[in-house]
Amino acid sequence: MRVIDAHVHVWRKADLPWLQGPMQPRIFGPYEPLRRDYPMAEYHADIAGQGIVKAVYVQANWAPDRAEAEAAWIEDLGRETGWPHATVAYADMTVPDARPALDRLARHPRVRGVRQQFHWHPNPQYRFASRADACADPAVIRNVARLADYGWAFDLQVFAGQMAHALALVDACPRVTFVLQHAGMPEDTSPAGRAAWRAAMADLARRPNAVVKLSGFGTFVHRVDEGLIACLWREVVGLFGADRCLWGSNFPIEKLWTDYPALLAAHRAAAAPFTAAEQALIFHDTASRVYRL
Repeated sequence: MRVIDAHVHVWRKADLPWLQGPMQPRIFGPYEPLRRDYPMAEYHADIAGQGIVKAVYVQANWAPDRAEAEAAWIEDLGRETGWPHATVAYADMTVPDARPALDRLARHPRVRGVRQQFHWHPNPQYRFASRADACADPAVIRNVARLADYGWAFDLQVFAGQMAHALALVDACPRVTFVLQHAGMPEDTSPAGRAAWRAAMADLARRPNAVVKLSGFGTFVHRVDEGLIACLWREVVGLFGADRCLWGSNFPIEKLWTDYPALLAAHRAAAAPFTAAEQALIFHDTASRVYRL
């Protein structure tokens, strides 16, 4: 089966503030092995023999004022190597008018969307945004709605507890496709936490302009947990349908605790109960449609 990796990072350490100086707390735990370059050649070595035919690069938190430089670097890399095939870039959606930044990003043909991480959590180590309700900011709503004029998606990254504000954003931007990162990052595995996550996901599933990325499932457990992966596949695909789900590796982050073949094998095992047509949608066709590959 052909597979599109819809969530991958490559980087040069010198471009990433969070890889320089003392280690800053990150949601995925200690990351000393990542404090180096992760070039396309290494990614190709990681995916060798796995049937990966295309990849989508997702912004890797360069300094905010260098968002266009990040997109330009990926564009150059694509011309040199043929990979990646699309870019989800960064633009600050909280400014009064993001169109000048979006226009600069539009100079780069591989750009297919924008990600700004709005996830906020009571646990400071899980917190990225400065406020829990950033999605409800009128400027954010205006700017995300403008992505439709560029034909771009918005990669949405929030926790279940933020879903009410996220739904308001999704509803206010019906012409924009929202790609929920990492299946809503279900960090609370208690019965109450899982129930809250499930209810939030069910609410989002009622929005036809939302799709879900099956990725990042090792973020909080720091391992490949086959039972967890299978459970999340059942629940998410059951809510959204295969045509609104897409797969991503979240590499090299997950390289902290696994290798690519083991990660993909666990997801293939989780996909086994689904039909061949459903698997083709999740592993290839949905990403191809959403990111226009």
